Amino acid sequence: MKLSTKGIFNIFYSLIFFVLLFTSCTVDRLESQEVVYENDFSTLDLNGIVNAKLFVFHGDTLLGFFNNEETTLTINDLPGHNVVKIEVEILIHDSWDGNVNDGFNGPDFWYMKVDDKEIFRTTFSNSPCESTFCLRQSYPHNFMRQNFPKEGAIQTNLPGLCIFGAFQNYTTRYMVVQLISHTDRNVSITFGDELFQFENPNPVCDESWSINKIKVTTMVVI
Repeated sequence: MKLSTKGIFNIFYSLIFFVLLFTSCTVDRLESQEVVYENDFSTLDLNGIVNAKLFVFHGDTLLGFFNNEETTLTINDLPGHNVVKIEVEILIHDSWDGNVNDGFNGPDFWYMKVDDKEIFRTTFSNSPCESTFCLRQSYPHNFMRQNFPKEGAIQTNLPGLCIFGAFQNYTTRYMVVQLISHTDRNVSITFGDELFQFENPNPVCDESWSINKIKVTTMVVI
C-alpha cells in the first residue's frame, strides 16, 4: 500500500503526540534530601572556606568583599545523593556595569563552579535605567541574555559599599539557586568574578560583591 504525503504527515504527527504524552508523564520524584551545609556567618564560622574574610555591612556579617577573586567552599563526607542544590545569597556593590562590552568597563561577570567546572556565568548591573541610558544585565539567566538592571533581585534599596556608599540603591541583593547532578563523596563550590575596570585607579572601591548566606542540600531524585 502506498501512502500519500498527507498520510505520512498524519502518522508523523501521531508519533510526535504519543512521544510527548509519554514523556510528559515521566516526572522526577524527590526521595530524600539533607542539608549538609548552612552558614549566615553570624557565628564567624569559616571552616572549609578558602580565601575567607568577613566584614560587617548594615548590621550583617558577610563573607567578602571580593573584586576579581574567588572563594571556595569544600564539604566532605556527603551522604549518598545524585543531586546537589546550592543556594547562595549575594550582594552586588557599587557600579557594576552588566553586559556593557567596551573593553574598559565590562562586561562584569559573576560565576559559580562545582568541582572546578563552571555551571553558571552571569552579569549584574546597578545602573539606573532611563530612556537614554540603561546598562542591561544577564541575571537571572546565563550570559548573555539582555535583562533590565536588578531583574530578579530580592532587595534593591541598600546603599553602595564604597564609591557609592552615600547613595541608596547601589547594593543589590540576589538569591542564586542551582541544582547540579552530582554523586561524589566530596564537593567543592567556587564563587568568583571577572570585573573589568581598566580605567579605574581604585577598582575594589568601584565594584565588589559579598555573600550573606550559603546553603547546600544533597538530594536523591529518582
